[in-house]
Amino acid sequence: MNTVDEVLSPTRRERLQPAELVLLVSVFLVAACGLVYELAAGALASYLLGDSILQFSTVIGTYLFAMGVGSWLSRFLVRQLVAHFLRIELLVGLIGGLMPAALFAAHAVLPVGGEGSFRVLLYGLVFVIGTLVGLEIPLVMRILKRHFSDRYALKDLVSEVLTFDYLGALAVSLAFPLLLVPHLGVVRTGVLFGLLNAAVAAWALMLFRHELRGWWRHALACAVVVAILAAAMVGARPLTTWAEDRFYGSGVVLREDTPYQRIVITQSGEVTRLYLNGNLQFSSRDEHRYHEALVHPAMSAHGAPRRVLVLGGGDGLAVREILKYPSVQQVTLVELDPAMTRLFSQDPRLVALNQGALRSSKVRVVHADAFTWLNTHDEVFDVIVVDFPDPTNHAVGKLYTTTFYAAMEQHLSASGYAVVQTTSPLIARRSFWTVVSTLEAVGLRASPYHAHVPSFGEWGFVLAHHRPWRMPTSVPAGLTFLTAQGLPALFDFPPDMNRVPAEANRLSQQSLVQIFEEEWGKVQQ
Repeated sequence: MNTVDEVLSPTRRERLQPAELVLLVSVFLVAACGLVYELAAGALASYLLGDSILQFSTVIGTYLFAMGVGSWLSRFLVRQLVAHFLRIELLVGLIGGLMPAALFAAHAVLPVGGEGSFRVLLYGLVFVIGTLVGLEIPLVMRILKRHFSDRYALKDLVSEVLTFDYLGALAVSLAFPLLLVPHLGVVRTGVLFGLLNAAVAAWALMLFRHELRGWWRHALACAVVVAILAAAMVGARPLTTWAEDRFYGSGVVLREDTPYQRIVITQSGEVTRLYLNGNLQFSSRDEHRYHEALVHPAMSAHGAPRRVLVLGGGDGLAVREILKYPSVQQVTLVELDPAMTRLFSQDPRLVALNQGALRSSKVRVVHADAFTWLNTHDEVFDVIVVDFPDPTNHAVGKLYTTTFYAAMEQHLSASGYAVVQTTSPLIARRSFWTVVSTLEAVGLRASPYHAHVPSFGEWGFVLAHHRPWRMPTSVPAGLTFLTAQGLPALFDFPPDMNRVPAEANRLSQQSLVQIFEEEWGKVQQ
């Protein structure tokens, strides 16, 4: 191990010194760890609170502001810079590493309606971590300048530090969604990077041991932090299981993080439920009502559809209904998340639900963003089924815009029908009629209808077509909910669900997301 005098020896100035390397690597890791904590906070806030753009924007803004506060406070640290650096590194690792676990646990124990308390904890932790990271970078620069003043002019020092800082941010921005979350989950990812912060502190502790007063106290602090984080890594999975069991109730049988969402499947007796990012997507108790209402008015109205496009619906339940028509030659399913189609084509419980629909030779599965896929292909379909999640954020909201529906219209045959699931016309009345207005704004005729699905309440759908709508006179035999005689009632709207004025939802402003949040927010109050 080199002493500080050896490290600073003029005969070794031509190459990077160990202490210098530790500090520059720490800049890389500080940036990487700080961004991980920031992304983890944004991801969990989106997962638990919804509206990803709002959550990420406010988390990033709070973090950057806190970094500015930390940079300003660093001027008051004038002595024992290495000791301050070690303490801050350990605090960043401890608080940042445990933050995802703390947020998960807090959300599990807070009562219904406790979003305000959760937000205080969320932004408080983000502010503390941002402040510590803001303290750290100026300290590293001052330590480098003090020990290596013969190697660095100010411009070179700033350039070197910022280079490592931005490289760390780049590495994590790619690894977080593609590698870390899918393989470790958000909680263990946070703990892992907390351990990296602690490792840098331990490395610096050894290299700068001759400069530190009370070295053993620093070593003990480092050991305690590592032990706490190691215990948290071991306990991360049980904690996540406990928190989700409290949120979903007992019976969680499958959990999976993907680059796109958190998938949770529960089993209670004979009832299976699917949750994406905490939002219920279906219950096997009544999903037949939803999917029969979604698919059969369009398919039966066409009469003999041969080519069908399904956008979303990676669970294969809509495809199951489509395959009940002998005329169908090919179903193209465009699903963003490969994990969804994998689970619903391999897991025996889920395959039983969709009756093996995704294994059919008639089904072609495409893993792509539906928005992009429509704009890069020119196939035409007799029926298009649009089964996306509700427009709770702008990432999904773009799939309910005039831009998207104009692209969809280009793929619809002259005699074809498209159908869009369109939230509740009773609870989110303006949202429902906004989708109707949006479809009409691109030149399509719209025929809205609704059905009662106990898990969701009164639920809405919209048929979109070029030619006038004609009520089907028959539906496939063996349906559990829908009948030809009952179809006309679905298109009848009582006064409390009837049409209200609504503007088209456009990509440039996405008013639907705000309207949807306002309407459903009133229900949760």
